[in-house]
Amino acid sequence: MSSITADGHATHAHSSSEFGVGEFITTYVFSRDHKVIGIQFLFSTLLWFLVGGLLAIGIRWQLAWPWSDMPVIGPMLFSAEGGQISPEFYTMLFTMHATVMTFLVIIPILAGAFGNYLIPLMIGADDMAFPTLNMLSYWVMWPAFFLFGGSFFVAGNGASSGWTSYPPLSSVSEAAPGSGLAQTMWLMGLTCVGISSMMGSVNYLTTIIQMRAPGMTMMRLPLTIWGMFITALLQAFALPVLTAAGLMQLLDRVAGTGFFIPEALSVNNSAMAPGGGQPLLWQHLFWFYSHPAVYIMILPAMGMVSDILCCFARKPLFGYKPMVYAMNGIAGLGFIVWGHHMFVSGMNPGLGMTFMVATMMIALPSAVKTFNWLGTIYGGKIEFTTPMLFSLAFVSMFVVGGLSGIFMAATPVDIFIHDTYYIVAHFHYVLFGGTAMAVFGAIYFWFPKMFGRTMNEFWGKTHFLLTFIFLNGTFFTMHILGAVGFPRRLADPYHYETFRHLQPINQFMTICAILMVASQIPFILNFFYSMFFGPKAGRNPWRANGLEWQAPSPPGHGNFDFQPIVYRGPYEYGSPETDEDYYPQTQPPTERGKADVPPTLAAD
Repeated sequence: MSSITADGHATHAHSSSEFGVGEFITTYVFSRDHKVIGIQFLFSTLLWFLVGGLLAIGIRWQLAWPWSDMPVIGPMLFSAEGGQISPEFYTMLFTMHATVMTFLVIIPILAGAFGNYLIPLMIGADDMAFPTLNMLSYWVMWPAFFLFGGSFFVAGNGASSGWTSYPPLSSVSEAAPGSGLAQTMWLMGLTCVGISSMMGSVNYLTTIIQMRAPGMTMMRLPLTIWGMFITALLQAFALPVLTAAGLMQLLDRVAGTGFFIPEALSVNNSAMAPGGGQPLLWQHLFWFYSHPAVYIMILPAMGMVSDILCCFARKPLFGYKPMVYAMNGIAGLGFIVWGHHMFVSGMNPGLGMTFMVATMMIALPSAVKTFNWLGTIYGGKIEFTTPMLFSLAFVSMFVVGGLSGIFMAATPVDIFIHDTYYIVAHFHYVLFGGTAMAVFGAIYFWFPKMFGRTMNEFWGKTHFLLTFIFLNGTFFTMHILGAVGFPRRLADPYHYETFRHLQPINQFMTICAILMVASQIPFILNFFYSMFFGPKAGRNPWRANGLEWQAPSPPGHGNFDFQPIVYRGPYEYGSPETDEDYYPQTQPPTERGKADVPPTLAAD
């Protein structure tokens, strides 16, 4: 794998027992090198991203043309139904689409791929604190891949209790076709994802706290690292709750316990199950993790976008310390707002008011970040590269999704729109329109460091333009549907006459969704072609000042061919005191205009 090639530069010597050099399987498969592990996460999550997108196309097809034959794949998958999606299969589609995109794509690509690859490089370390644990954090994901993927091929063709897995539908095997073995596999897969994330969390926290280069204080960390650090804290405190709840629900299914099953419950004429538990307890435990998980899926993206905006605006970050405090504020408030997912559950109005106010308060640190991003690009010498375009899209999409979230926090409004497409629109604008835009920008930005070559700018901008247009065509119109109460999770909402006039909007959205998936073809071709045939990149093709850009491209074992010592903050761009327009973090204080680029960069 090219990311571990020395690139002709002297690197720290390490024994083969430390990094697994010498044997193919320990170098490229069971590697303990953080860069290899990061790229393994990247390829795995991009593959599941394709699976999640295809599942979404199935959902959109059913809503646009319900009970019509799907071309090509309909006769293969649904021969018993004459090529049509069955209601049970539709329930599986939206369950597994959300499961794949949340647990197998967004979280592992941010924390697993970019967290692994960037943290040691950006703090000046030679690897993670626990390389073997790091390797295990990736390979523990493979049982989850097999369990989630294998659930498609057992009775029910996948779990179908929703990605929230609410009991008793998910706890009683007779409740629905997808509530049998597929649901058990789903719960086991979720547990594996949780264990993997906990391993990564311990590693990231230890590495950032203990292994920073000399001079790299916490207030000199790039915001990408702050995002990863806060994400690791969220995982460390919230994930054990979900993991324990998942094990409790698994025991309800296989061991006859009654944590979430009420007394004397009978479903579909089955025998009464032993119970005495509370279905509502699962919701509290699930959302206690899953609302902080929303910030696990956005905080690293916020950090990466901040780095990219500064680099291509050629300006220092506007308000570094307020941005750090805002990220911490978002994380802290994220722990006390989980109840806004449960306003329709009969919650005490006084408690609901508390959750409502706390949720609205999250808008304050979010607004700090948004206005600081605008302050960063205002008056800058903006370079409209592909990473910059995706980062600007992240800011705009995050604003759209964030504004809808403010009044969704109001209990009376939420009661009306809770099970409508307005929620779907908000969620997708934040996590696809927001996080996915940041992920694409980060791939284009750090691709030269990962593979030593640059991606094609023309096809990168083509990818951006098509994705941005069809993204908004797909998700913005969901707000219109939600505002009139169009329900989610129904295979045929047009059974109700009041929604029949909305079918043309759904058809337009489905066409946009299909074109949005097709728009990823230029990205896939550009990515793989550039890995092998793209123009070679030097150490610092973007003229950025982070530590990672002073290592060879791609970095060898040990990352750096010199001991980095940090003298500056992470965003010293546009200085009038330098012949260049930036100061690398390792540049010591110099006299005006002299020796502004360290020898390691000048040599390239």
